[in-house]
Amino acid sequence: MKILVNGKEVVLEKEISVAELLETQKVEMQDYVTVQINDEMIDRVEFNKIIIKENDAVEFLYFMGGGTI
Repeated sequence: MKILVNGKEVVLEKEISVAELLETQKVEMQDYVTVQINDEMIDRVEFNKIIIKENDAVEFLYFMGGGTI
């Protein structure tokens, strides 16, 4: 099964949950990542329920703040 993760093709053996994808892709700071699938933001409480399917486009996003003026 092929999907896109942050614009790169990834091949998976089977459909997996968002939480499992975070693990298999070794995503750092999982508590701070926002996940978008096919341009739709996924609520963190749904990470174990939402299943990644063939041809899905997944983006891992980090929103950072800070800095001074």
